[in-house]
Parts: sequence; C-alpha cells; structure tokens
Amino acid sequence: MLTSGWRRLALAFSAGAVGALAMPPFGLLPALCLSLVLAVWLMDGAVTGRRGTLGTVIASAGIGWAWGFGYLTAGLWWLGSAFLVEAEEFAWALPLGVIGLPAVLGLFYGAGFALARLVWSPGGGRILALGVGLAASEWLRGHLFTGFPWNSLGMALGQNLWLMQGAALFGLYGLTLLAVLIAAAPATLADDAGAGGRYGPSATAAVGLAALAAFGAWRLPAAPDPTVPGVRLRLMQPNLPQDAKFRPENREDILDRYIELSDRAAAPDRTGLSDVTHVIWPESAFPFLIQRDPRALARIAAALPPGKHLITGAARVEEPLPGEKPRFFNSILTLSAGATLGDVYDKVHLVPFGEYLPAPLDAALRAVGLRQFVAIPGGFTPGPRASQRIMTVPGLPPIAATICYEAIFPGAIVPVAPPGAPPAVPGFILNLTNDAWFGDTPGPRQHFAQARLRTVEEGLPLVRDANTGLSAVVDGHGRITASLPLGVEAVLDAALPARLSGRTLYASLGDTPFAVMLAGCLVAALVAGRRRA
Repeated sequence: MLTSGWRRLALAFSAGAVGALAMPPFGLLPALCLSLVLAVWLMDGAVTGRRGTLGTVIASAGIGWAWGFGYLTAGLWWLGSAFLVEAEEFAWALPLGVIGLPAVLGLFYGAGFALARLVWSPGGGRILALGVGLAASEWLRGHLFTGFPWNSLGMALGQNLWLMQGAALFGLYGLTLLAVLIAAAPATLADDAGAGGRYGPSATAAVGLAALAAFGAWRLPAAPDPTVPGVRLRLMQPNLPQDAKFRPENREDILDRYIELSDRAAAPDRTGLSDVTHVIWPESAFPFLIQRDPRALARIAAALPPGKHLITGAARVEEPLPGEKPRFFNSILTLSAGATLGDVYDKVHLVPFGEYLPAPLDAALRAVGLRQFVAIPGGFTPGPRASQRIMTVPGLPPIAATICYEAIFPGAIVPVAPPGAPPAVPGFILNLTNDAWFGDTPGPRQHFAQARLRTVEEGLPLVRDANTGLSAVVDGHGRITASLPLGVEAVLDAALPARLSGRTLYASLGDTPFAVMLAGCLVAALVAGRRRA
C-alpha cells in the first residue's frame, strides 16, 4: 500500500503475472486470489484524495495497466512461437507479439481499474467495485477492435467440470465477475474493521464458490449423454510440423500421409475407414488449393468408401471477375465419394496480422515488405455472412462450424436468426484448428479449454480436430468423451454425443444475465460507498 512510482507499477506487473497461473493448463485458483488481493491493496494505497478525483483515477488506471500487462505477458508468452516458424522473416517482430500486444491490451485493465476507483469505498464495497471494473473491461476486450477474449479471468472457474456449469446460466463473462469477486474477497482480512467487515466478504465468497460447485454437481447427470444413432466419427490428427505444412513441394507426401493415416486401423477390431461414417481433417490441411487440383480430389474420393464423407479444412479461392483480384478464404469443405464437393463454410472471424492485415495498416505495412503470417496473396477474406456458419453434411445433424480461434468467442457460436425467423438449431459445434504454430506450449491447451466451455454455454457437443492436438469430442455438459494428446500422430474414433434437450439460459438470453449481475454489483458498490460517506 505504501509503494509508489515505478515500484508500485512493478509490484502490480508481478501480481498480474502470478494471476496467469490460474489459467490453463495450471488452473491454480489460489494464484488469482493472491494476484487480486495485491491489486486491491495497491489500489488502497493509491487513494490519496477524495473518491473520484482525477489524480487517484489516473493512479488507479496505471496500476490496472501494469497488472494487466503482467497478467497477459505471463499468459500469452507462447505467441512468440509463431514468429519463429519463419524466423528469417518474422523473428524481428517477436517483441511486438510477446510484449507489445499485452501492453496494448493492458489498457483495458487500466480502464477497468479506473472505473473501479470511481465507485471505490473501504470495506467489502471495494471488492464489488473491482468486480464491476474488471468484468466490464473483460467484456470490452472480448468485443472491441474485433475482440480478443483469450484468457478472460472467468477461465479460472471455467476449467473445473463442476464450476464451469455456471456458464450455462450466465456465460464466460458471468464467470469472470464471480471469479473476481471470489478471488479478491480475502483482501478484507487485513482490514481494521469488526468481525463482519473483516471476515464477511471471504465467508460470502466461500459460500458462493460452494454454491456454484453444488449447482454444477446437480446439473451433471450420472450417465453419459446419449449419442446420435448411426454416426461414427474419425478425427485425423497428422501432427504435421508447421514449417513443412505450407510448402507446395510436399503436397504428394502430405496427401499420402493423410490418406494412410485416415485408413489406419485404430484397434485390433477396426479396419479403417469402413468402420466410420465421417472422417474429419484439420484446418488448412493442404499446402495447395485443392479445388484447383482434380488429381488430389480424385485420390481422396477414391480413398473414401461409398457412403462415407470427408470434412476438411482448406484454403479456398473464389474465381475473380474480369479486372478483379481473386479472393481467398479459410474454409471448411465437404467431400463425398465420387469427388463431389458439398457444403462450404468460410471463416468469418479472421485473426488480425495472422490471416490478414487490418485495413488502416495494410497498405503501409505491405509497402515496406511486410505481410500476415499465412502466405496468401493479400491475406484471407472473411466469409460473407455469419449465417453460413450452419453447415449441412449428409448423415449428420446441422453443424455450427468454427475455425481456429472462432471457438473462443462466447455467444458467437450459433448465428442470430433474422427477425421473424426461428432460431438456428445445430446439433453440435465443429472446430477445425491448426495450433502447430505454437508448439508444445500452454497456447494449444488454453485454446482447447476455451472451446470446451462453449459446450456448456450452448448445450452443444464439440467435435474438435487439431493438426497437432488437442483433438477431442466433448459432450454438451463439457465432459470429454474421447481425446488425443498434444503432439502425437493418430486417429480418434468416437460416437457423436447428442445435443442437450432444450436451450440453456445463456443460449437463449446471451449476455443479458451477466448484464443484470453487473448492474446489481454496481448498485451494491454505490450503496456501500454512500454508507461509508
């Protein structure tokens, strides 16, 4: 509380870095408690004048920025791996991703701490204030400037099977609000107050955590979820290194590898593709445009027994009109025996700087010879409409298709129906991804944990096929029914869990329950402040 200047910022940075241990794959909730308790005490020390004065708001914003900078630096350091895939071209920019991105995103936390300072008051009211500020800032981080909700604080609760069930009611951001309130509550144990003021917030947090766990235990059925009759999936995880994947000269070897692996017997009583109904390949599976390669299409079709279907990620080109440039899409294609191309999904939510350069910077960066990570002329083009997300494949229920990090966005899995139209009713979430960019780091594990939470929010099972892992099938309660570990070449045969009956509260109302919770906490913080005034 007595620190100031750079020491205060350094302590805030360190506290934030400790909080990152609450994220996957570590899942240490006590680390977030320590992190946020220190944040509360640092904020207490910044209060040098009356509530809401400009000086204390600026000081609080500085603490919040440093805390967020530390939290995101410690949680996202693995992004640097992507800059080393083509090190000769991108290694120089590694500090921009590992340090620059967390520094910029730290501004959201600075705004959250500043908002908290405006309603700050001694005692338990300041816990509510911090919860409001950080939950609001995390929601903004997930929506503004294309959004980046990676490692939202709610994931501290969103990894445990019982605790994650709350997402069916109020989603990731509701979990975020609860995570901050629960983790920061022990800060009052050091207060010079009566027993109620000192121990009350921690006792309330313990009861809240226990209630959340009890709800989760009640919601989880003892029996496995039923499966869709007549569907047997095969997920192919080729474990192809990223440095070899997008080289056209390797096309034949890569295709040979895919076909051989897809038809490999997964067990002594299995014979390969003849045992399954649908085979799934990961995102951007080919270092060439397969729709322009009749020979490759013919080879794949010949490998598919009659009645079987392939779902695969692939780059796709839209042939241009005269005088126009071709447009490239990161897509999911479907293929049946006879080389018949079926339904297509084009990725809508592209990765800035990875798949395209943002419009304000595109011309300037290309003028000095820079490009996005994916070597596609001009970068990928976003899909034309989110309603294209629902795919139709023979023999399967309707599919809520996602590619790569599209699966981390809560509330964006199932497209919003046009006015007057019935809501879309997909049978499962499909997520094709390629996390080879990030190697054996926390990144792929964090990615999977966030995709898994979408199953609880939506009441939909997840089928996730990743080039290097983690590939898995997850039921609508978030239970992993089959999986492959990171970094292995293998196939995974699995039944398709059925969607839950009815819709979850979150699927019906989106972030409305979270908004009600946030407003309630804001009112309670204001009331607490008035009582202290």
